[in-house]
Amino acid sequence: QVQLQESGPGLVKPSQTLSLTCTVSGGSITKNYYYWSWIRQPPGKGLERIGYIAYSGNTYYSPSLKSRTSISRDTSKNQFTLQLSSVTPEDTAVYYCAGRAGADWSGSRNDYEYWGQGTQVTVSS
Repeated sequence: QVQLQESGPGLVKPSQTLSLTCTVSGGSITKNYYYWSWIRQPPGKGLERIGYIAYSGNTYYSPSLKSRTSISRDTSKNQFTLQLSSVTPEDTAVYYCAGRAGADWSGSRNDYEYWGQGTQVTVSS
């Protein structure tokens, strides 16, 4: 059974870099055709996909966040990491890591096979 677990600080100051790690157990992040995403949900709003790293190591970032986003992986630890720079209070959200076969996403939570439990990140001084 594949399980995902987010870890990282729950409070980040404005202008700093948010860094979160997702540890995957029960399956490999290099498994063919699987895509490992970071998704967030600000208070009172819907889900927003920040980006993903593919089984191949290729990455995709949401155009609205691309200039501030980096997603990387450590295959030896079966982890992938999000870095979001120059954060503002508008980046306050519950951050999820998730995995699925295929890159497309309709915006539905049901599209993803695997989810972490989510971690609250607040941007505040």
